Amino acid sequence: MTALAALTGHYLRVSFGNKFSLVFSALQPFLYLVLFGPLFDRSGVGSWAVLVPGLLVQLGLTSAGMAGFTIVFDQRFGVLERLRVTPVSRVTLLLGRVLRDSVVLLVQAVAIVVAAYALGLRAPLAGVLGALLLTTVLSVGMASLSYTAALTLRQELFAPVMSTLVVPLMLLSGALLPMSLAPAWLDVVSRLTPFRYAVEGLRALFAGSYASSALVWGVVVSLAFAVLGVTLGTSRFQRENA
Repeated sequence: MTALAALTGHYLRVSFGNKFSLVFSALQPFLYLVLFGPLFDRSGVGSWAVLVPGLLVQLGLTSAGMAGFTIVFDQRFGVLERLRVTPVSRVTLLLGRVLRDSVVLLVQAVAIVVAAYALGLRAPLAGVLGALLLTTVLSVGMASLSYTAALTLRQELFAPVMSTLVVPLMLLSGALLPMSLAPAWLDVVSRLTPFRYAVEGLRALFAGSYASSALVWGVVVSLAFAVLGVTLGTSRFQRENA
């Protein structure tokens, strides 16, 4: 635990020292909030309480989903080679990065929610706090899979592959428009992704529906996704640093 705390603290200091990266990774959902949010709220399709949960999932896809960039650079500059000779466990080496990414995403998510309240969001505090926790759980799985992809793909392929995946996953999740508006075939495809359930669970929390089936499924699928991501990431990390 001491090694994990020290490693996470080191990564956090590096991340929060780079203010540009911190802001830039949250820029896309923030722009959707400011430029698309007022139109969405007035369209009759949904409200701020429908859009903001979707933007939190979008944040997880864009911020935690691109976390593997740090591994790409560490590979390029020989940092991973030096980590191989340290006594720190491979699980700790992964979790230190993932916890850093989750804390960073949580700070970004709080900033987006605060801005949304200023623009007109009205949601119960308990639901918002639960949504932030669920978003953090989802980010654990996403960041872990991002590191897995970065260690598996060739360095020059990571960015284009992940960038290509993020957009369809975001659209299929119903982050921007409720999937109830989609044709039947698209609705079926969207249910094959974990992010659809996360979005619906977050929207249930923002609506104060704490006993709904959407929230139960959102929590179960997000936890399973996090466990799967950490398991795959740990396995890949161990092979890389064996």
